[in-house]
Amino acid sequence: MSSKISINKNQFIYSLVFIVMIWGFFWLNFRNIFSTKELGIFPREKFGLYGILLSPFIHGNLEHLISNTISLLSLLFLLAYFFPKHVLKIIVLSIILSGVGTWLIGRSSFHVGASGVIYALISFLIFKGLLTKHYKLLALSFIVIFLHGGSIWYMFPGVEDHISWEGHFSGFISGIILALIIETPLEYKEIKYNWEAPDFNPDLDPFMKHFDKNGNFKNKPTQHSTYHQEKNIVYHYVKNPEDNE
Repeated sequence: MSSKISINKNQFIYSLVFIVMIWGFFWLNFRNIFSTKELGIFPREKFGLYGILLSPFIHGNLEHLISNTISLLSLLFLLAYFFPKHVLKIIVLSIILSGVGTWLIGRSSFHVGASGVIYALISFLIFKGLLTKHYKLLALSFIVIFLHGGSIWYMFPGVEDHISWEGHFSGFISGIILALIIETPLEYKEIKYNWEAPDFNPDLDPFMKHFDKNGNFKNKPTQHSTYHQEKNIVYHYVKNPEDNE
């Protein structure tokens, strides 16, 4: 029974496009084509709602951008490899959920950067493995903890004033939510029956051959059936005493 993970190159493309967009926004700001700072999240203000979708693509300086790019490259690679069918969904939901959380609890200032998405991916990859308890995903959880475990300290206020701990915290909570609602891929589920296996082929299964294309059972004498010879059934008739009168 095979549990091989299928790699879809399109999922890596989604990750690459996300990173290219981040660098594109930075280049526009660097060339003074337009200022992107005002496109960040400004908590509890209507004009700050745009930042929920745009803030992950905006960075204050090159150091901030490079640091987030390195983290995103490793996390998005792991995401695309282990969850190839859910990459785009997880990226989009990470942006929205972490952005909404920052808008609700953030300080009255512009919050920019992809850190919220990064923390959502860290949290998702850790907790999905812990919840699923599949040996491959558990190994992934420990790898992510080893690589990014030190980031947890930046989820709390007072560590560094210029860091949006609110965005980090919102992202981390978003990752937990995603770990609960994103369906576990079939290859990581516990296999109890043959038909649950990812490589199950109903056309080759002996039992499924008993059914036609419409799902009707078709049992043939030559297919594992036992037929008995005809037997006569004798009925005993007892007269009613009243019939003799």
